[in-house]
Amino acid sequence: PRDRRTRTGLTIENGAGRLVIDISVDFRQQMLRERIDRLDALLLTHAHADHILGLDDIRPLNFRYGPLPVYASEVTWRQVRRIFHYVFDAGPGYSGGGLPQIDSRQIDAPFEVIGLSVTPFPVIHGNFEVTGYRFSDGRSEMAFITDCNEIPESSLALLEGLDLLIIDALRYKPHPTHLHLEKTLSYIERLKPQQSLLTHMGHDFHHATASAHLPEGVAMAWDGLRVKVEPGRVVDLS
Repeated sequence: PRDRRTRTGLTIENGAGRLVIDISVDFRQQMLRERIDRLDALLLTHAHADHILGLDDIRPLNFRYGPLPVYASEVTWRQVRRIFHYVFDAGPGYSGGGLPQIDSRQIDAPFEVIGLSVTPFPVIHGNFEVTGYRFSDGRSEMAFITDCNEIPESSLALLEGLDLLIIDALRYKPHPTHLHLEKTLSYIERLKPQQSLLTHMGHDFHHATASAHLPEGVAMAWDGLRVKVEPGRVVDLS
């Protein structure tokens, strides 16, 4: 079961609300599986198909709760507006199915959402920038990095002192736009988070086999994994 993988995404939930990072074509399936019926925010890392094409499926949430705040960089918004032009360019004469209701919020500095301090930072995905995110509630620190093959020094400086790091590890062999396992582990060794979870894995990773060879404090994520982040430790709730 841990080798059946839908596309990468993350839900963060606390007493103040719930947010999701990235919204693939698997979004509806994932929300039904996890019985999530409300979102307070959506954060986007970049506008590749496997990270945004579930955007239409926020409509059932709109029907109940109204427009959804969506946070993304200026570059990501430019691409999202082009791909979903029918959402943003619909005029008063629009006739068709219901459109996603989006409260667009451009990020270029730290911001607050559901009681969390969020620091966006750039990572390199081939020849362009993707947004990583660091989250703090004043007690615990975590970060999420997907789709990158290089983390700039300025961003590495923002990633120290983490309780949890969730980070891209596509495959064993080097890749031109993603981290491979050896390079991912070198970043983890440098940053020394309390716990690391590998994400965005390809199917050449067999979960049980690969997990047996990972260093202490590093584990492979899997669909449906739930963890509780506490100061100095991460508790597996699944």
